[in-house]
Amino acid sequence: MPKIRDFLPSDAKQVDSLALRSFEQFKGSYQDWPGFRAKIGNMSCLVDVGEIIVAELECRIVGAVVYVGPNASKAEFFRPEWSIMRMLVVDPNFRARGIGRTLAQEAIRRAKRDGASVFALHTSIVMEVALPMYLRMGFVWVSDAPAIHGVDYGIYVKELDG
Repeated sequence: MPKIRDFLPSDAKQVDSLALRSFEQFKGSYQDWPGFRAKIGNMSCLVDVGEIIVAELECRIVGAVVYVGPNASKAEFFRPEWSIMRMLVVDPNFRARGIGRTLAQEAIRRAKRDGASVFALHTSIVMEVALPMYLRMGFVWVSDAPAIHGVDYGIYVKELDG
């Protein structure tokens, strides 16, 4: 299993590159791939809005996610008191090893640490591996979210036990 740890400033280049590799398979789905690519290629900048958690294996970062706590600034389609996660990414060469689930579970652990009763995310049906994983983890669809460059997204939540 990978080592799960907090992001360090020296991780920025690896995390940004990882985000691009992770989303590359979806480039045909987004109407403005160059515009979307520019956003995801700066994943490390999300350290300003939340906690970036990384998964390290064989001395390299193979996964990352951004955790944003309750009452922190987030998109208006999320309720302010919810904890959320953004940009769960796993290196395509390291998929099917439980890294995404481990990162999601760490973000949920932090939400519980922060006293959140609901944990949320937004994702799309084009995410053919991630969405079923979230559903198996107990997330349920609650509403549509705004489309991103032509790709429909939904908001999914998980009720947290103390």
